[in-house]
Amino acid sequence: MTETKTDELEIRCPRLGSIIPFRYCLISGEDSLPCFKIMDCWWEIFDVDTYLREKLPAEVYESLLSARPKPKVASIVQIAEQAKTKK
Repeated sequence: MTETKTDELEIRCPRLGSIIPFRYCLISGEDSLPCFKIMDCWWEIFDVDTYLREKLPAEVYESLLSARPKPKVASIVQIAEQAKTKK
């Protein structure tokens, strides 16, 4: 799938509960990497596996294959720490 086509794709995000573009999924993970659920969410829409394998560095692609979400408590603590540093 071409860049133009992927830029037009949107889907309901199960984490956010709203419609988001594919390009957001590419940067919404830790350290601005792809979201850990990107393959789960997009596999029915297009061949996201091949797209990511071609576009991402090998180590980033491999990390997505074994990605797991952080525990909720760890995520909440991280968000609280980020909010403190922004003040």
